[in-house]
Amino acid sequence: MGLISRAGVGKKIKDHTEEGKASIYQSVFTNSSKEMMCFPDFPYPDDYPNYMHHSKLQEYIKTFIQKKDLLRYIQFETLVSSIKKCTSFLVTGQWVVVTEKDGKQGKQESTIFDAVMICSGHHMYPNLPTDSFPGLDRFRGNYLHSWDYKNPEAFKGKRVLVIGLGNSGSDIAVELSCLATQVIISTRSGSWVMSRVWDDGYLWDMVSLRKEPVFNDELPSRILCGLVSIKPSVKEFTETSAVFEDGTVFEAIDSVIFATGYDYSYPFLDETIIKSRNNEVTLFKGIFPPLMEKPTLAVIGLVQSLGAAIPTADLQARWAAKVFANSCTLPTMNEMMDDIDEKMGKKLKWFGQSQTLQTDYITYMDELGSFIGAKPNIPWLFLTDPRLALEVYFGPCSPYQFRLMGPGKWDGARNAILTQWNRTVKPTRTRVVSEAQRPHPFYNLLKMLSFPLLLLAATLTFY
Repeated sequence: MGLISRAGVGKKIKDHTEEGKASIYQSVFTNSSKEMMCFPDFPYPDDYPNYMHHSKLQEYIKTFIQKKDLLRYIQFETLVSSIKKCTSFLVTGQWVVVTEKDGKQGKQESTIFDAVMICSGHHMYPNLPTDSFPGLDRFRGNYLHSWDYKNPEAFKGKRVLVIGLGNSGSDIAVELSCLATQVIISTRSGSWVMSRVWDDGYLWDMVSLRKEPVFNDELPSRILCGLVSIKPSVKEFTETSAVFEDGTVFEAIDSVIFATGYDYSYPFLDETIIKSRNNEVTLFKGIFPPLMEKPTLAVIGLVQSLGAAIPTADLQARWAAKVFANSCTLPTMNEMMDDIDEKMGKKLKWFGQSQTLQTDYITYMDELGSFIGAKPNIPWLFLTDPRLALEVYFGPCSPYQFRLMGPGKWDGARNAILTQWNRTVKPTRTRVVSEAQRPHPFYNLLKMLSFPLLLLAATLTFY
């Protein structure tokens, strides 16, 4: 057993952390609140802010590793060169993993593993779609991907175009607007921009059933003040400017930042294992290759969940571990392919061709939990613990719920669920105030339903 941490996978990607440069911009804060993005048996400390700077998240993960005594299993600065089936794979299901230690070019080491989890996710390779923008090759300014952006200092007094209205694009545009002369965001289709905070100071992802794609507390005010402008897609670039689809032009551009997301790739693995049909990802429940003779390989994190990544990956890994240990059995190959086809059709309908990794958080977590007996049994909870049942059913789908029962049950899950709202208000209560009012599920549900009902009434009235 081993955990391999690498500077790059398949090709060397320089690790800038030793030079004080992170692979994310310095001002990054989480978009998921701490109660919704923790390991299910390891709540954040009460005094941690609800939305954390990335350094606090790193501190939490380091503490988790120490508490779980995981450091002895991890090989740092190790490049995975290849993962191949053993010659006896049909019998053993084993894999040969070839690795290369950083700084020892050409010196490789082969190790046989009984099973492999690929956990590099889908944010490994910056997507820089230069071919999609005519004229960019003659543009005299400089351009970069958001992966290379670290802070706004280099853009002081500059005119900057940000392409993409995701979380990164919004954050970078807001930060640049403090120092740059002008900032414009170019977006193909627009997006709903939501605040991290809901009514009465509570957190959006704890009182809503769905997590919206873009969270930014400052972007609307920057737009209203004219510090940031929104434009449609870029039609073409000239030597010094960008021409938008609506015919308007952004002149004298100094820099272009592409906040255009990432590509996933597994160059160390035979591509047909994961993309077994039409060059599209074909994984059962987003985890298991369906055409494997032995279910000894799992892909963790290759889903774009509408919820937090940590609890999603945790539940994926728990199921995979049980499959590897033969305590869970996967369906037949045909059944898995049928399920993949059904899910792909739904994703194309709801999310579109470019979002086939997207999945609904609550539905997906319940589905994974049911495979290992970790999905909360609401009727049973109402009979045995009505207070807990009410909190689970009407409260947020927090990670602790998937440690209430079944394998890996955590004795502290009940208390963690019943006290989760207390932990959300703790870091904000820096002075003595009256008792905070907890959210009322029925009231919140009524408010969410009221807008579409009013819209329907208005439509019927005028038409």
